[in-house]
Amino acid sequence: MTVTTPAKSRPESSPTLLLLGRGVDRDSERGVECPGALPLPSDPSLVERAIKARETLGDKVFILGHHYQRDEVIQFADVTGDSFKLARDAANRPDSPYIIFCGVHFMAESADILTSDAQQVILPDMAAGCSMADMAAIGQVRDCWDVLEDAGLAAGTIPVTYMNSSADIKAFTGSHGGTICTSSNAKTAMQWSFERGERVLFLPDQHLGRNTAVRELGLSLSDCVVYDPHRPNGGLTTEQLRDAKVLLWRGHCSVHGRFQPVHVDLIREKVPGVKVLVHPEVQYEVMEKADLVGSTEKIISIIDAAPAGSAWAIGTELNLVQRLANRYPEKNISYLNSDVCYCATMNRIDLPHLVWALENLVAGTVVNRIQVDPQVARDAKLALDRMLALPGTARD
Repeated sequence: MTVTTPAKSRPESSPTLLLLGRGVDRDSERGVECPGALPLPSDPSLVERAIKARETLGDKVFILGHHYQRDEVIQFADVTGDSFKLARDAANRPDSPYIIFCGVHFMAESADILTSDAQQVILPDMAAGCSMADMAAIGQVRDCWDVLEDAGLAAGTIPVTYMNSSADIKAFTGSHGGTICTSSNAKTAMQWSFERGERVLFLPDQHLGRNTAVRELGLSLSDCVVYDPHRPNGGLTTEQLRDAKVLLWRGHCSVHGRFQPVHVDLIREKVPGVKVLVHPEVQYEVMEKADLVGSTEKIISIIDAAPAGSAWAIGTELNLVQRLANRYPEKNISYLNSDVCYCATMNRIDLPHLVWALENLVAGTVVNRIQVDPQVARDAKLALDRMLALPGTARD
């Protein structure tokens, strides 16, 4: 059961410390609290055990490492990338019966949906979830659709669901004529949807939806309304629902949502000539102050191409920013806000969990297998296939 601490009962100078999965503050962007330091490395002896297990398993195992993973895990990844790229990479390795996904739960679900029945997807730690994905439960989304149907608006509404969502939500999208999007093709997905309906229901990240609608499609902020699943009718009148072009689900990334406009101002004062580069999951006001906005893959490509001596402040997950800084010591790369932390749930996939999964495979035991219900998988794949058919998506 989720426990909510009412905001009015807390002193404003002392924010509640919330553990992912154990509490929410619906009136803030605070999903997790931590000091920003990277986790300590694991026992060095685990490296030798991981190497031995990999050599024993050979090509039978294929390890996927998300960009936000810690380096001790990334060193054993066969490929690195964002969630959708990794799921496709797994599907392109049909001869590997075991897929170890070093990411979070919804990513492993996507890999299970796209891979063959002969492949088994493993998540080293089942507690590696995603607070954003958890902000849209299937029952809540169905209730939202009931509200739209009662208002006579469902037929003209096309759902667009971000990859950072559960298989159930992807399946709902597929069965209701919608599509999936990534942070790099959200504009194309929204355009596709407006060709088929009057409005878009964007799940579950309100910031990516708003930033795409306003920055990429030229809509106004007033064209977007936030649907709060914890309030009757989403906290909206029938007129507000009808007049909106984009219905934004009240969800956010617990890391990207913490960046504030003041962080941009402070870094510009501190580092002359700095370029501010942020992920589109940040708040709209932060995006407006930034120099560049891009997906994880775009952020990496921009820094890769940046000249020596250039200064960058990056607003995305800490592990990735630190990795880029280490890769390019000749470039001045800093974190947009030193108080913002790494993704706590992503960091649950550490070397001990990876070694445990590998050594169990050596012993003939599959642990923590991710299996999506067949009907859910079919409906989710409908939505994913629609995304793959969007212009440019297959090349992302």
